[in-house]
Amino acid sequence: MNQDGNTGDGVHGDGDAGGWYVDDRCTNCDVARQLAPGLIEEAGGRSMVVRQPRGEAEERLVYAAAFACPSRSVRHPSRRLEAVRDPYPLPLDAGDDAVHLCGHNSPHTAGANSFLLRRPSGARMMIDTPRWSEALATRYERLGPITDVLLTHRDHAAHGRRYADRFGARLWIHEGDLEAAPDADRVLRGTETVEIAEGVHAHPLPGHTRGSVLYVADERYCFSGDSFYWSRTTDDIEVADSVTWYSITELAASLARTAGRLRFEWLLAGHGDRKRLPAPQMAQRMRQLTARVRELRPRPVDFTAVRW
Repeated sequence: MNQDGNTGDGVHGDGDAGGWYVDDRCTNCDVARQLAPGLIEEAGGRSMVVRQPRGEAEERLVYAAAFACPSRSVRHPSRRLEAVRDPYPLPLDAGDDAVHLCGHNSPHTAGANSFLLRRPSGARMMIDTPRWSEALATRYERLGPITDVLLTHRDHAAHGRRYADRFGARLWIHEGDLEAAPDADRVLRGTETVEIAEGVHAHPLPGHTRGSVLYVADERYCFSGDSFYWSRTTDDIEVADSVTWYSITELAASLARTAGRLRFEWLLAGHGDRKRLPAPQMAQRMRQLTARVRELRPRPVDFTAVRW
């Protein structure tokens, strides 16, 4: 609600008219809620600040949400988003340099998350892409040279060529979604698992789109694109069966073919939350997911039915 108590551009969950709020450009992509849980939550099909941050640690969470929000909807009436408060690239795990969250999610990828993966040489791979800017490219490159841009599927292909050219990197996509990146440098084919770099395997997973791929690194990190994600609502791994562009039946077949070979601890999705569990627990959850998806049937696309 706005300061007059009406729905509008000044949505404040705790009644503080001078505090952080989410404006009416919000697309309900879930990004801000992932980054500032307990401060930003879903209400009425959009995000809302339900409580103002208390202390510097919580303030950092809201700034992380603000700099990631693809519609730039997380705002404060008296504070600008100054570069000094930009936390990205943000380490996935404190004290661990292996994976960074890029932030700055792009409206051209429906606000998808993107990541930087460190390899033993110190070089990085970018998985999917943030919004494009030269300043951001320079910022990401400070972590080390970026050799590859890995696209999980067509919906996340925006900016891929531009980042790859800027970094002098190889752009990867599956042949099923090649129309989205026809000038890709490396094209994955078929449904067989391929080792694309030491310790990094591409698993084609047709379903969400014809050319969906997930990448697993070091038997620890699974970059799942939009094939599956961690749901806070169900506290489990889920598929967005209400937003399946190609075939839920094919996704079930892909999981049946692939899930038993996957080993990872971190689930890192394009859309949906992130989660870390011991590898045996993740394997059990994947078996259960495979069984559930086998029972699903095609349904009309409905973004509002996604269980974040």
